[in-house]
Amino acid sequence: MEHGNRTALVTGGARGLGTEICRQLANQGLRVLVAARKREAAEEACRGIGPAAVPLALDVTSAASVTEAVREAQGRYGTIDVLVNNAGVSVDASRTALELDEDTLRTTLDTNLVGAWRLAEAIVPGMARGGYGRVVNVTSSYGSLALMDSGRRPAYRISKTALNALTRMLAAELAGTGVLVNAADPGWTRSGMGGSAAPRGPEEGADTPVWLATLPEGDGTTGGLFADRKPLPW
Repeated sequence: MEHGNRTALVTGGARGLGTEICRQLANQGLRVLVAARKREAAEEACRGIGPAAVPLALDVTSAASVTEAVREAQGRYGTIDVLVNNAGVSVDASRTALELDEDTLRTTLDTNLVGAWRLAEAIVPGMARGGYGRVVNVTSSYGSLALMDSGRRPAYRISKTALNALTRMLAAELAGTGVLVNAADPGWTRSGMGGSAAPRGPEEGADTPVWLATLPEGDGTTGGLFADRKPLPW
């Protein structure tokens, strides 16, 4: 499938799952903005992806950085057609819901939820004006209320539950505009966050996010949570 001159922005694009999402999008004909906190890291990832990849310095925890990066990208390429909110942290693996400190909660929410929200506010209005857009929030089954059976990783779980809620709200708000908003659970994937023991390689983990990012025009799939291209319960 070819996507002409469409432009995608992928946060957390300089390593692991994010880099593989960028690679697969580039292979489908998109120009891909590989966003990372350090431009040098983004540049290195781009060298491994190919000429369709463009480095972009972007820190999702900084409103000023998001504003500047989006202004730079839109100034060079116009509308950003695809947004993949992949940047995330998980720093509370040993905690439970009754052991969590507020600083850890705030740090996790600022990256996993607020960062994605900042990008959506900066980019999605342009998508809606153009009548086309794909937003993919990379989430986890840990954030599914229906599947939640543990208090472990409380900040991470809460951040992904909230990201899922944001997905639903944006999908409802953008109904009929041509902008589709979905959440993708890549599964336990070998990456900086997932570690080397994870059973999935980045190629497999990237498949569902890339599928949702490239849904064809006329497809009405929006407001869903998917793993392996199949719906999961919220």
